[in-house]
Amino acid sequence: MPASFTKEMMEAILSGIDEAVHAVDENGFTIFYNAAAAKHDGTRIEDVLGKHVLEAFPSLTKETSTLLMVLETKRPILQQAQRYQNRSGLEVCTVNSTIPILVEGRVTGAVEIAKDYSAIQKLTDKIVELQWSRKRTIVEDKQHNAITFEQILTEDPHFLETKRLAKRVAPTDASVLLYGETGTGKELFVHAIHETSLRKSKPLIAQNCAALPESLLEGILFGTAKGSYTGAIDRAGLFELADGGTLLLDEINSMPLNLQAKLLRVLEDGMVRRIGGQKTRKVDVRVMAAMNEHPERCIENRTLRADLYYRLNVFSLCIPPLRERTGDILLLAHHFLRHNNNKLGKQMKGFDASVKQLLLYYHWPGNVRELKHVMEHAMIMTDDSTIKMEHLPYSFSRVHRVLNITSLRETLRETEERLIEQALLQTDGNMMQAARLLDIPRQTLQYKLQKHRQAAE
Repeated sequence: MPASFTKEMMEAILSGIDEAVHAVDENGFTIFYNAAAAKHDGTRIEDVLGKHVLEAFPSLTKETSTLLMVLETKRPILQQAQRYQNRSGLEVCTVNSTIPILVEGRVTGAVEIAKDYSAIQKLTDKIVELQWSRKRTIVEDKQHNAITFEQILTEDPHFLETKRLAKRVAPTDASVLLYGETGTGKELFVHAIHETSLRKSKPLIAQNCAALPESLLEGILFGTAKGSYTGAIDRAGLFELADGGTLLLDEINSMPLNLQAKLLRVLEDGMVRRIGGQKTRKVDVRVMAAMNEHPERCIENRTLRADLYYRLNVFSLCIPPLRERTGDILLLAHHFLRHNNNKLGKQMKGFDASVKQLLLYYHWPGNVRELKHVMEHAMIMTDDSTIKMEHLPYSFSRVHRVLNITSLRETLRETEERLIEQALLQTDGNMMQAARLLDIPRQTLQYKLQKHRQAAE
């Protein structure tokens, strides 16, 4: 460490972060305890600093304190969930990692870093409780909210083929893997498949696998047994909740690889064991998985296990982006116009010619979801019978200027040059990495660079 980097600077950094940090020396006396840790525990820094762990926290024992366990075993304890009431009476849910402090191969202490997931845990608890309470009325609810294949609108030949394939697999129990960009309608397909299956009278449960630590996500999926970790309660997971029905695992490539291995075992034998429990439960669940990247690229990037992919990929559906089905843009725009007429009590009839041109020209990075929101914004902004350019979101005005000033060929050339320049800047000029980022062969990138340089001369 540079001489200018002082102990005080390190303590200032650790005191300012959101994670709780608690460090002890080799004898178990606290040598560092930041404000986030004090907030978690409902105590004051001065009540813990300099004291032994068991003195500061009398409810702990040598066997239950992760800091003391790490000092004893000299081995880290990673991503362990804890749920407890702090001294202020508030329920706290954290995910902790506790590691030994090594100096020249000797354990001189231990440090625990805890992230507070109380808000997320309370939300997931509430969701699971609501799902269980709704289970009895799910058949009646579906009569009003069912999504069918007829509601997935398209005139695009490739998209029609995707619908045909989905209809073929729907009545079976086969696992389905869907991939496509955000907003393309993957979840609509999942609902339509479920509604066409023999499981339609049973629950369809969806869980997004992103932005949750492994221990929390594992508990949500498989359930927890009382005593499996500090404060754990006896609670069923989503596999038990979806028994007889369908479970959608969205953004499955965001699931930690260790948890993917556990999921694979459940898919293969249909047996679920709650975290910390001894009893296994047989479940009959049809699993569908969705991701917004191509699965083979996820395998290459090691965000998706190959064996899990092959197990899920009994049947796969690629949902094309809206920009590749331009014939559907105005079809969907008119559909959203009719829908919002009923929703907003208006009588809009159509679009100005310049709006139609812009809708067809725009590349729709947010896909159908973005188009839906743009239509709703435009209809809120006008009392006329026709949507005009000024009724569209402000961000579209820039696109409109480009469309009016330059030709399509020139715009495409400028866009291509800008994307290549950004890719090279992001990869510090590495051609191979830039080509991978742009999803084109390296030789193609070299050719395009040479062409643009010749045009500039």
